[in-house]
Amino acid sequence: MGAIREVTLGQLLDEAVEKWPDTEAVVYVDRDFRLTYREFGELVDTVAKGLMALGVKKGEKVAVWANNVPYWVTLQFATAKIGAILLTVNTHYRSHELKYLLENSEADNLFIIGSYRDHDYLQTVYEQIPELKVQERGQLRTNKFPKLRRVFYLGHEKHRGMYSIPELQAMAAMVSDEEYQARQAELDPHDVVNMQYTSGTTGFPKGVQLTHHNIGNNGYWIGKNQEFQPGERLALTVPLFHCFGCVLGVLACINHGVTMVILEDFVPTDVMLAIDQEKCNAVYGVPTMFIAMLDHPLFPKFDFSNLRTGIMAGSPCPVEVMKRVMDKMNMTEITICYGLTESSPVMSQTKIGDTMEHMTETVGTAMPEVEIMITDPETGEEVGPGVQGEVCCRGYNVMKGYYNNPKATEETIDKDGWLHSGDLGVLDEDGYLSITGRLKDMIIRGGENIYPREIEEFLYTMDGVLDVQVAGVPSKRFGEEVGAFLILKEGVDLLPEDVTDYCRGKISKYKIPKYVTFMTEYPMTASGKIQKYKLRDHAAELWPNA
Repeated sequence: MGAIREVTLGQLLDEAVEKWPDTEAVVYVDRDFRLTYREFGELVDTVAKGLMALGVKKGEKVAVWANNVPYWVTLQFATAKIGAILLTVNTHYRSHELKYLLENSEADNLFIIGSYRDHDYLQTVYEQIPELKVQERGQLRTNKFPKLRRVFYLGHEKHRGMYSIPELQAMAAMVSDEEYQARQAELDPHDVVNMQYTSGTTGFPKGVQLTHHNIGNNGYWIGKNQEFQPGERLALTVPLFHCFGCVLGVLACINHGVTMVILEDFVPTDVMLAIDQEKCNAVYGVPTMFIAMLDHPLFPKFDFSNLRTGIMAGSPCPVEVMKRVMDKMNMTEITICYGLTESSPVMSQTKIGDTMEHMTETVGTAMPEVEIMITDPETGEEVGPGVQGEVCCRGYNVMKGYYNNPKATEETIDKDGWLHSGDLGVLDEDGYLSITGRLKDMIIRGGENIYPREIEEFLYTMDGVLDVQVAGVPSKRFGEEVGAFLILKEGVDLLPEDVTDYCRGKISKYKIPKYVTFMTEYPMTASGKIQKYKLRDHAAELWPNA
């Protein structure tokens, strides 16, 4: 296959089962849970028929509020096969955010786990939907969420008002193969199959509607650019509720017959153990995850010799980290991806064989069948190579739109079909894209435009610095000043003046951070993106008289 295909996710899975029936599809090392593609396909069909038996119709939304538990990926395909829409719920959500999502998305069904970290999901759901305790299962009627009909518990235990997984599977017997096939026959690859609420680094989260066509094809090319081969094994450590997990991970694997070695949560030792024991060929993560493994005292105890490729994405990849990953983890063919949920999500990716410079200073070239254009944020006109502007893309990967929000959709996708990312970037003569910041990240100090990325990369070269973020500090005199938020390596002690001394003479005076503070962690979205606006808010509190 070379071009873009017109297939549903269900058809993609059926193809995988036919081609690689005895290859392992899903593995959980910690509980010896292993399914071949044939077994995985059968489980998906059972759960899909169970949902049909309970009355889940085409176009219904099925919200899943869970970390990377074994049934998550099953639900991704079971919902797709019956034309339902998988609505992924951020594991870090609390009751207020869950209420917003269920209302805004008009969800018909909800799957939950018992708890996550210190948060009791069951308690939250009963608080939001007290009717569950008194109404008949499947007949839910609640004024707060008028569309919500069914709640499921992702496990074997029974809870008031909820169906358990064994009960759901038992219901499958009520649906014939003919009914199941007929449902699949009425699906269109351009139907919405996945809905994700954007991280909300700006404003209220919006429901991004993605089709089979969007994410199935994107998954294919993501795997192709890593040169995935059937039978290779991917350590999947990133959240499935995010595109990084369910598209870059799951759909790249399904397209290429790769085994998913899934971890419920990112714990450095668990990931390293899985890579070692399962002889993984690839691993995914945001830069902080790779740093956590490389700096772990037990790192030398594990065998990384089978690693070859993988993806680092989510936030800019520091050069030093990239070098260590390639050298110490054997990932000489690691790739970098860039995109956003609205672009399914990957619009550009580096390729195996790209130079070190391309792998660390760019986010690669446009994906096949995707166009990337840089426009002047003021005029909307296209700018030439080497000129900074807003990154826009067009192609099969552009979302169907924001759910029930035509105004926001129009603001994001223009009349010519270009998706506006809100990110600043530069294309070079060869089509390599570099991300220089967000339109809102840019620091403007006394009329000088300053791009945080440039200063961050410079500060990474300083001994003792583990991670660095640069954001604007509100200033009465200049509008904004440069603030640096550093995380130091263990045992390192630095003063703010050490940082400014290090910059002196090496970068332009106006770029030298006027304000420096040290932190132990950054405010993050659950998908691992650093929330710069929270750093700016923090800066305003730290330095109120700036």
